[in-house]
Amino acid sequence: MRRITLIGLAGLTAVAMPAFAAAPQEPGSQAWLRMRGETYHRAPDAEQDPAEVAATARLNAGIAERNAAAAQAEAEAQASWEAANEKWRAEAAAAETARAQWEADAAAAEAAKARYERERAAWEAELARCRASGRVCVTPD
Repeated sequence: MRRITLIGLAGLTAVAMPAFAAAPQEPGSQAWLRMRGETYHRAPDAEQDPAEVAATARLNAGIAERNAAAAQAEAEAQASWEAANEKWRAEAAAAETARAQWEADAAAAEAAKARYERERAAWEAELARCRASGRVCVTPD
């Protein structure tokens, strides 16, 4: 069974090789269309139907108009997004600055509190030494 499968695969490969070896065609080219069984032959200008040519021109003009409107709308949307993004970036930078300032203020307040507590402890220690010596100690009321 295995031998038959291998022989079958070898045969299929031999048959399919010319198709794989063919150069790839550019999509839309005449060779590409022929490969798919399609053909396109433009009739000479003398044989063109003027009404059909005019209708095609109107359709193409409409398509071009819609494409231009879509490009304009996309450009406006992009500009709007960029403006909103710039505003957001400015607000985020302001918020970051405010946060950094708050942290600096909090650190300064903590340092002032620690300095006050050290000075208070030093004053209390001095007062305790003064009282322990038996002298008269003047304290603020």
